[in-house]
Amino acid sequence: MRRAVWPGKAFPLGPTWDGNGTNFSLFSENATHVELCLFDEATTEERIAVRQQTAHNWHVYLPGVGPGQRYGYRVDGAWEPAAGHRFNPAKLVIDPYAKAIEGPIAFDRARTLAYCAGDENARDAEDSAPAIPRCVVIDDSFDWEGDLRLERPWAETVIYELHVKGFTQRMPGVREDLRGTYAGLASDAAIAHLRDLGVTAVELLPVHHIADEDILVERGLTNYWGYSTIGFFAPHAGYAATGTRGEQVREFKGMVKALHRAGIEVILDVVYNHTAEGSHLGPTLSFKGVDNASYYRLQPDDPRHYMDFTGTGNSLNPVHPSVLRLIMDSLRYFAVACHVDGFRFDLASALARELYDVDRLSAFFDVIHQDPVLSQVKLIAEPWDVGPGGYQVGNFPILWSEWNGMYRDTIRDFWREHTAVAEFARRFTGSSDLYQADGRHPSASVNFVTCHDGFTLRDLVSYDRKHNEANLEGNRDGTDDNRSWNCGVEGETDDPVINELRDRQTRNFLATLLLAQGTPMLLAGDELRRTQRGNNNAYCQDNELSWVDWELDERARGILEFTKRLLRLRAEHPVFRRAAFLTGEARQGSGAPDIWWFRPDGRRMTQSDWTRGDAFALGAFLNGAEIPTLAADGEPIVDESFIVLFNAWREPVTFVLPPTRFGRRWAHELCTAQPELPANGTTLPARATVPVEGHALRVLRRTG
Repeated sequence: MRRAVWPGKAFPLGPTWDGNGTNFSLFSENATHVELCLFDEATTEERIAVRQQTAHNWHVYLPGVGPGQRYGYRVDGAWEPAAGHRFNPAKLVIDPYAKAIEGPIAFDRARTLAYCAGDENARDAEDSAPAIPRCVVIDDSFDWEGDLRLERPWAETVIYELHVKGFTQRMPGVREDLRGTYAGLASDAAIAHLRDLGVTAVELLPVHHIADEDILVERGLTNYWGYSTIGFFAPHAGYAATGTRGEQVREFKGMVKALHRAGIEVILDVVYNHTAEGSHLGPTLSFKGVDNASYYRLQPDDPRHYMDFTGTGNSLNPVHPSVLRLIMDSLRYFAVACHVDGFRFDLASALARELYDVDRLSAFFDVIHQDPVLSQVKLIAEPWDVGPGGYQVGNFPILWSEWNGMYRDTIRDFWREHTAVAEFARRFTGSSDLYQADGRHPSASVNFVTCHDGFTLRDLVSYDRKHNEANLEGNRDGTDDNRSWNCGVEGETDDPVINELRDRQTRNFLATLLLAQGTPMLLAGDELRRTQRGNNNAYCQDNELSWVDWELDERARGILEFTKRLLRLRAEHPVFRRAAFLTGEARQGSGAPDIWWFRPDGRRMTQSDWTRGDAFALGAFLNGAEIPTLAADGEPIVDESFIVLFNAWREPVTFVLPPTRFGRRWAHELCTAQPELPANGTTLPARATVPVEGHALRVLRRTG
């Protein structure tokens, strides 16, 4: 029986089911022939010539084709690698706009390289279809039951960076068949932990469909972190418990809805700077075969090779309008159709490059800023790439927050006695030197001490050298972290003195992170003392080395309770999460400034104090009376004021409290050296002395 084929429409791109049939549209500016390939359950392939072109979009409508239909494309055109064209119809390619992709690349079943072995100039004739997962037509409908993006204010946001699989793979209380999946993250047990902890947003490591690199497959490893995207519209099928024929989309949406019901926002870590296809010698999976010269940034004087600002072999080309549209369409799809609350852009500087340099006025920023949807979601940049001039911390425009690498480095240095207190004070108070001049707020600084890339917090205080042997690269991958702090003993130990020092330093990092101005980001498992046994580049470790361990010993339970205590303190007191930068000045009629830094003797820090290389102890007065808030009945509430005493020095330091104009009496709130001490103990008068142990932090609350 001959299939009915209609011309269809150029937009929207990708497959669109209307209840009667499906419209398919594929962008390729340089192709000469396109075939849509339909597959049945027995993998029998039916090829349909796509003859209609509109604005370089190849389109066709097929009546009777609907959800669950498996498909791919074969695209023909010039085979001229030296000119940047790599068309090969023998290679089945994934639709860049596919909303569901069945599964992994089966590199062992067919050649995915478009060129012949030993001769990259010769086009390979072997069919790659046995190796390539099928795209799937889906039904986009979903009962959201009134769900909307939460739009939580930045000043109230606490981010928790997690891996969808690793977070629940070993979690008790999650059904075994749901562990490591979107449904697992939506489970009561997972959500209960997030709510009890006190975080307000989860930042998910990449969930766009992932393709493992063939070299990892050969080693028996996978790209666990997922920074190897091949489908910018498709939730990764490997994280679905319910199925991979479109069910993964419904499960992903259900996860978002469940988290929203718990008051938790969903932020996606997105990788639009490169794809899984690697360098010019890498496989042909999608973009390379659809239109290599359009989708990728090629060397102007040698288009055989890619410009590589990412260290992965290629860079996507957002300068091309159709590629920029792909990125924007992907973002809008997840924001509108999937209700995602925000995005963290991996190696965002690569997207901001116009011709070569990073450009704050690039088309990428312009399009996002004028978009009525994307300009209203949370936008977070990883403000660097590996190209020249790629380190751009503080240089992204208004509307953007940034992972603040300077905060991370400074806080680590301070607690190991390696940085001036002036730099520490700038980072603790929101990095106004980076974000204030262009009209941004403290929330623009996403503060973190650890993230997925590097040591966990437990390993940061336990190792001073990387131990990446499990990656099978001879421990050459990753970088030695010269800002770790291990008390002079490498690795795990049974020494109770060393372990107490390590736990104290862990509490110091957590307290400095969660009480600082800006937006804190906590790495999943740090509150549980999760270890990767010294591996600081566990990108390929999909196993217990990376998964969160929920079997907690007494030390882990202590760190967990201390983290909850810090997050409650932050949530209850706006003084720790101000919407505006601190000025150091008193409001009219007020007796004290909004912040006042002082030496251990209780006197104000002087210029010479700020520049001393041996000063590692100082106090901060935080004036809660400067930021009155309204209760539910509209009555003003004046927040309490606090003093934070920092002692990064190895020996105890005795502080003198400030004079009475800052407060007449002070009560203990918490101490990293004595975490068991409850709040609201005996009060101390102004000018009283307060001992602070070596490598410790103490918080006092004003009571009069």
